[in-house]
Amino acid sequence: MPTNMDTDTASPTPPSADFARLRCLHARAVRDSVALVRRITPDDLLRPTPCAAWTLTELLAHMTAQHHGFAAAALGRGQDLSHWTVGPLGADPYVQYRDAAERVIAAFATVDRPDRPLALPQFSRTRTFPAARALGFHLIDYLVHSWDVARTLGLPYAPAPELLRAALPIAHAVPDDDSRLAPGSAFGPGLSTDHHAGTLEQILAALGRSPDWRPPAAPGASGAV
Repeated sequence: MPTNMDTDTASPTPPSADFARLRCLHARAVRDSVALVRRITPDDLLRPTPCAAWTLTELLAHMTAQHHGFAAAALGRGQDLSHWTVGPLGADPYVQYRDAAERVIAAFATVDRPDRPLALPQFSRTRTFPAARALGFHLIDYLVHSWDVARTLGLPYAPAPELLRAALPIAHAVPDDDSRLAPGSAFGPGLSTDHHAGTLEQILAALGRSPDWRPPAAPGASGAV
């Protein structure tokens, strides 16, 4: 092994720096979802979503609960299943969701190292996960669910390029196994894409979303949605 290094050669990025960057991207993905949830009106809550068999109410309740669960995990309390329970939406679903989103961002800010073990019982009851991997799980969940909400409402969604670049390998690392066929699974089996697909489309397809999904037309409506 050489004992000297070319001064023009960049040193590897320390894991702590990678983790700090991932936390920033995670916060951006979560706050993007908050901005979209703010656009939901009471009349929207029964709309169908790209999540099979979930209305927007059910999707929003799932998203809120996952914030609570991952926040508990980051704070060392993830093994308690009560933190992951999906409950009913309150009188102001947006405020409820916003507060849960800020809670999970703040909780991950307390994690001192990327390899700190976190309990994620929805993924495994017998093992823990490094904090960086748990953070990646949550990031990809909210990037895709932001698209779900945007597509349900007919709104644009254009994540930052650096967020998409970070999310693509995470999406491909999510196991594509029989767990995706279970009732209530947030992701369906992966779909194929062509070589022209953009990064967001590749992420969506890897997690079982058709980038071409559109809300079904209302009964009696004419023309395209």
